[in-house]
Amino acid sequence: MKTNVTFLSNGLELAGQLYLPDDYTGDRRPAVVVSHPFGGVKEQTAGLYAERLAGEGFVALAFDASYQGESEGEPRFLENPFARAEDVRSAVTFLTTRDEVDPDRIGALGICASGGYVPYAAQTDHRIKAVATVSAADMGALFREGLGGGQSEDVIRGMLDQAGKDRTAEALGEAPRLEHIVPESAEDAEGWPTLYQQGSDYYRTPRAQHPNSPNWFVARSVDQIAQYSSYDLIHLISPRPLLMIAGTAADTAYFSREAIEKADEPKELFWIDGATHIDLYDKEEYVPTALTKLTSFFGEHLTG
Repeated sequence: MKTNVTFLSNGLELAGQLYLPDDYTGDRRPAVVVSHPFGGVKEQTAGLYAERLAGEGFVALAFDASYQGESEGEPRFLENPFARAEDVRSAVTFLTTRDEVDPDRIGALGICASGGYVPYAAQTDHRIKAVATVSAADMGALFREGLGGGQSEDVIRGMLDQAGKDRTAEALGEAPRLEHIVPESAEDAEGWPTLYQQGSDYYRTPRAQHPNSPNWFVARSVDQIAQYSSYDLIHLISPRPLLMIAGTAADTAYFSREAIEKADEPKELFWIDGATHIDLYDKEEYVPTALTKLTSFFGEHLTG
């Protein structure tokens, strides 16, 4: 059963969808916050995982981040990692107030960029009792270093120069400058890394295209993204458990590998053979394997 809900984060009203198990009879259940990728909305992969987790007996909440989807926030499509992490904490707060939820049994799942935001939030929010990621990515490192690393620092410095100009232009009345997140078409994606080619197929075709996910972000977001780092304090999640799920063919897999190396026990990096980053969003060849692992993980660690 799915219900539309709203809750506040940093004074903004966020839109969410609360999923209850079909066998729900009024008892308090373990719950999982599910946070979407950069540029995504709750109706895409986050909603898919939330719905499947509800099918396994959990209360699950998928929601649109601040400035995204049906949630409040101006300018539209701002990507502020610190606000994104606060949204996760606010989602946890919301669940603690719900009669359907046992407030001492709340976990969180982050997908793609939220695979950075969720652990970042959990580092200091001890109400999150179990932390999981799927196809995790650190947006700060991605912008600073490029996919796979090795990007010249001149690139991020140039982007920051432009971000300052954009802020001034907005103050003088211009609309925020927007840029695409993934290529708009398969033709545009030719020559791009697999992440972006498959991201274009996911977000810009009927496969998962949604009117609230128009493939834009505010370009000056970079001056907030650049100073953000997902995993520097990931050891603070311990002694709570951490599970990171990644595909062996994902060009972002190194983010999960490096994060697990920094984390303290209990921790696990679970590989799904042959899967790419985007495959784990919705491909039935791979999603059931991820869901089985997540169900086991949350079932074990969100116990009474």
